[in-house]
This record gives sequence, C-alpha cells and structure tokens, in this order.
Amino acid sequence: MKTSVALCTYNGEKYITSQLNSILSQTIAVDEIIVCDDGSSDSTMDIVQLYKEKHPSVFKVYRNEKNLRSVKNFEKAISLCTHEIIFLSDQDDVWENNKVEAHLNYFGQHPNIQVIATNGYCIDNHDEKKEMYSFWDVPAIAKSTDTDYTIRDTLSKVANIATGASMSLRKSFLPEIIPFPNAPHLHHDEWMAFIASQKDAFAMLNEKLFSYRIHDSQQIGGVFFTKNKQSLLFLKRTFGLIQDFKGLSKYIKRLSNTYKRNRLYLQLQPRHHEMIENNMKDIEKVYAEKVTLMKQLYPVRSRVLLFTDIFKNKRRL
Repeated sequence: MKTSVALCTYNGEKYITSQLNSILSQTIAVDEIIVCDDGSSDSTMDIVQLYKEKHPSVFKVYRNEKNLRSVKNFEKAISLCTHEIIFLSDQDDVWENNKVEAHLNYFGQHPNIQVIATNGYCIDNHDEKKEMYSFWDVPAIAKSTDTDYTIRDTLSKVANIATGASMSLRKSFLPEIIPFPNAPHLHHDEWMAFIASQKDAFAMLNEKLFSYRIHDSQQIGGVFFTKNKQSLLFLKRTFGLIQDFKGLSKYIKRLSNTYKRNRLYLQLQPRHHEMIENNMKDIEKVYAEKVTLMKQLYPVRSRVLLFTDIFKNKRRL
C-alpha cells in the first residue's frame, strides 16, 4: 500500500525540522508528503523548500492564498493526497520510526477498518518525554473496570479521544467525510472518528506511535494529565467508568455537549443525516437513564444541580 502524508503548517519553524526528519526516517518510507501552508510569516516555508529540493519526488508544497485555518486546511491537504493510505500530521510532533509500518500492518490485517488512531507520548519544548495520563489511555483504563465500554459509544456519545496527529485513513473513505463540518469548536479529527465509529470502521490502538508536543503556542491542548490517582479518577468519571455523583454529573454533561455537536452536524454537513439523527436518539435514551439514576442515588444533590443547570444551560439536551 502506497502512503501519503497530509501535513499542515503555519508559523512552525521551531519544530518542523524534527517532525519532517521523523517522517522521513520511517522503517517503511512514505511515498508522498503534501504540505499545505496557511500563510506562514516565519521561515517555515524556507525550511520546507529545502526538504523539497532534497526529496523532489516526495514533497508537494502548496501555499494558501488566504488563511483557511486548521479544519479547512486539513481538508485541502487530505484531498490533495493521491495514495491509498493517508496519514495526518501536525507540524510540531515527532513520529516513532515504526509508525507507518504499524498502521499499514493493521490496515492489512483488518480490511474493514477505514480510520486508525493511536496512543502517544507527551513531549515538551526540548523533546523530553513526560509520564502523563491522556484521553488516549481511556480504552486501556476501561479494561480494568467492570463497566461495559466501547470506543464507538465514547466517540458517538461522550467525547472525542482520537487526535488527528495520530490518525491515518484509507483514501477510499474520503467521500464519507468530505467536506468537514466547519464551525467554532468543531474539529476534523473528531468528525472523522465519529463517522468511522458509526460505521464500525474505526480502530484505536494503544501502542504509542508518536509524540505529541505540549507548548505555549499550540492550537489544541488539554490532552495530558498528571499521572496520579486524582487524574485517574477524573478520567474514569468523565467517561462513565465510575457512577458516583461527580461521575454521573460529568457524564451527563458530556452527553449534552455531544448532542449539541450532533445538532450542528445536521446543519453543516449534507450527508449522514439519518445516522446522526439515530445517534441523537441513542444519546437521548442514555441521557434519560443517567439522569434517572442520579436522581435515584442522590435525590437532594441531583435536584439542586439540575435546577441550577436550567439557568446555566448545562447538562441539558
């Protein structure tokens, strides 16, 4: 299977060299790197052009006439990819040298899977790996509990735990996801994972195949948490693995947020309306079950919380 990399850049001069070197150092070489720059004003494009001169058959470089921002820039980059398997890439991360090989092996062994996301390391400005918890750990954490857990339910009803920088997909899946819904607080990786999971075509691998950089200028953060009992408890409550009062209130809030996001999908995306509407009905059912359970277990606290939420418009469908 031939591979493309969709790499979006914007003022990434500080870290892009490390990322490009890691992509070019794979145990299975990538066949194509599509770079879409969103109007960088630093030396990002100069650096990319040097790589293009060294690898003219691999690099194809585009510079947007106007700033598209992340979602539409990735849509453009992915659409320009020509090969069977497409990898998404941020400009400031670092790939493990077996990332491409691991993804290709999984695709080869699972022909029904259309989109893959993976776990990853946390690195700082100096490329030092940090021991942290992340949302990517949730499926593995869930295995240690007695709770019935599925990645499909998490992506469809609770929250996205698939990060674009870790993802790959089959080019044949593009008609299912393009165009990306585009509105504040909507993200392309979340949409891709949602549609793929709804079609039982999504896989989340626990293997750490890239390093996600945390720094002051990154666009999306909030991925990592200090590795302690408090963070573990937070993750379990957030994803419905513990159903105490805080766990139920967090889970209900997530259901509410996902429901509203699904409503936006209906407005912005011309396809999959029946599938989205069915998912919203499922959310309504789970929401009612969890609210009822919270009222039964914690009658006083739940009454106060839900009454307050009326005015704050929280935890409401």
